[in-house]
Amino acid sequence: MAVQTRTDTFAALRACFAADLALLIGGQPPRDATPTAFINLVGEARDVLGSSSLGHWQDASEDLDRAADYLTDALTNPECDQRSLLARARTHLRDAIATAS
Repeated sequence: MAVQTRTDTFAALRACFAADLALLIGGQPPRDATPTAFINLVGEARDVLGSSSLGHWQDASEDLDRAADYLTDALTNPECDQRSLLARARTHLRDAIATAS
């Protein structure tokens, strides 16, 4: 059985969510496929949606804020349970996109 690395998981999250996040903010997904670029995209979408007066966009922004926190922790804290953090981030990303749409 192959071991999935943190980089693989970030790539999978980016593949699943980058286009939807970029669409929410009227942009294109970043060409840079690094985990940091993906976290930046999540943060940008969070800021755009959070500045809206629409309640469901503000709710989506809160989910994106949580996702960004989990992603950042998974990237920067080698002693944490990265698998669990990335799973939580995925849940918040999915919820944010569903809420904002």
